[in-house]
Amino acid sequence: MSPNHASQRVAVLADSQNLYHTAHTLYSRNVDYTEMLAAAVGDRDLVRAIAYVIRADSPAEEEFFEALHDIGFETKIKEIKTFADGSKKANWDLGMCLDAVTLASKVDTVVLCSGDGDFARLCTHLRHEGVRTEVVGFGSSTAEELLGAADSALDLSEDEERFLL
Repeated sequence: MSPNHASQRVAVLADSQNLYHTAHTLYSRNVDYTEMLAAAVGDRDLVRAIAYVIRADSPAEEEFFEALHDIGFETKIKEIKTFADGSKKANWDLGMCLDAVTLASKVDTVVLCSGDGDFARLCTHLRHEGVRTEVVGFGSSTAEELLGAADSALDLSEDEERFLL
């Protein structure tokens, strides 16, 4: 696949739950979405930035959603589901995949901000469609199959001071 060039049209899809849990588990810090978006886009043309978030009724989440919007992300919000046994679940994997496939005809590159190996098949599909795929995540927790399926990857751990708050 071709390397980055300024005329590329880019979509950035951020798996906020994956990024949040990884940043907190590894560093007890939050992701700097402004810096992450800037690094993901570079000097290319941003077509769309979407952050997939979960509403869990925590005190600061509305401020977080507003901050994402101010940075330039469209937020897609899913309510957390609580089951009869008390377990909770909310997952954006299918929604992210559908958006990526839908955007594929409108962009040259899809940047997935996630370390989730479930997106490896998506990367393979997009590459077969002629779309460059890039992964932005924390290296030590990014699935090998995802790294292997993408054209390139950015390890946020390599510059903690830039990418973590």
